[in-house]
Amino acid sequence: MGLKEEFEEYAVKAKTLPETTTNENKLILYGLYKQATIGPVNTSRPGMLSPMDRAKWDAWKAVEGKSKEEAMGDYITKVKQLQEEAASA
Repeated sequence: MGLKEEFEEYAVKAKTLPETTTNENKLILYGLYKQATIGPVNTSRPGMLSPMDRAKWDAWKAVEGKSKEEAMGDYITKVKQLQEEAASA
């Protein structure tokens, strides 16, 4: 299985993470997903009146230097880690 296929598989698995997953971890996954699928941030930062959109943008901007492949690998690793934490909770 190639990296892209594994990434897509874990993107589906990420949707099954428990609701107890922290917003911080969700934002990390969001940023890595956007970097892996789109690349560097291509929009301006949302304003103060949109705190959730602003947090998502910041999470994406935080991983801007990663290649798409590196972001895919990090995303897979993070989903695996969160699955293990949920299983042992």
